[in-house]
Amino acid sequence: MPVRLIATDLDGTLLDADLAVSARTRAALDAAREAGIEVVPVTARQPIGLAQIADMAGFTGWALCGNGARAYHLSTGETLFEAYLSVAAQTALAEALLEVAPGSLFVSVRRGGEDFVAQAGYADVAEFNDHKRHPSQMGEATLADVLAEPSLKLVVRHPEVDNDELVGTIRGLGLPGFEVTHSGAPFVEVLAEGVSKAWGLARLCTHRGIEPAEVLAFGDAPNDAEMLAWAGRGVAVANAAPVTMAAADEVTAANTADGVASVIEDVLARV
Repeated sequence: MPVRLIATDLDGTLLDADLAVSARTRAALDAAREAGIEVVPVTARQPIGLAQIADMAGFTGWALCGNGARAYHLSTGETLFEAYLSVAAQTALAEALLEVAPGSLFVSVRRGGEDFVAQAGYADVAEFNDHKRHPSQMGEATLADVLAEPSLKLVVRHPEVDNDELVGTIRGLGLPGFEVTHSGAPFVEVLAEGVSKAWGLARLCTHRGIEPAEVLAFGDAPNDAEMLAWAGRGVAVANAAPVTMAAADEVTAANTADGVASVIEDVLARV
């Protein structure tokens, strides 16, 4: 079945070591669009972070942010859907986690990903590239304020606990109402129950009348694994996490070697 939609992660997948789109990758994306293939960024980034890449990559159509929690159109501003983590679920998680992992810090990303409400102390351990925001602009909210409204994504971070351990600890709490994953950045991300990149991409494809078998997807991090498994053809870059490699149908070259571009070029050569 021909490819009708390309879904690609950004950091560690489409972008090179400088967080840029190489000339070869841009040419491949343009060629795909000219061939009538829809190209959709599927990222953990919020709109502020995607905006920095959209022009570079030529993205003008639908995009999925917040690990699939929000679908919106880059040109019209239309929001197709948003999925929020409830106040009850995030409050129960925070209270239980602080019992077993004191020192955990929280951020609520809300209102379509435009608002970033960080707990006091979070900015002290953050860098600009973590969220594409300068730490001086993150504020110092109380935990009660962080948890006061539903979150498109709840960021959880512990200065002394790595991502995989923190994900395991959160899952081990045995609480309902959320999903937890990470993108390789120095924090984990908690979403509404059932939400993932695969969930968001499936909803968008249903809206566009596109079958999973018509989707070519690329990724590298644990939060990409479900999307690669869902797509008709899931491709991991060579630098991908083991869980993502296992979920993929095949492996291409690393993000620093234009792995995404090489697969797209091959697809187009066979059209």
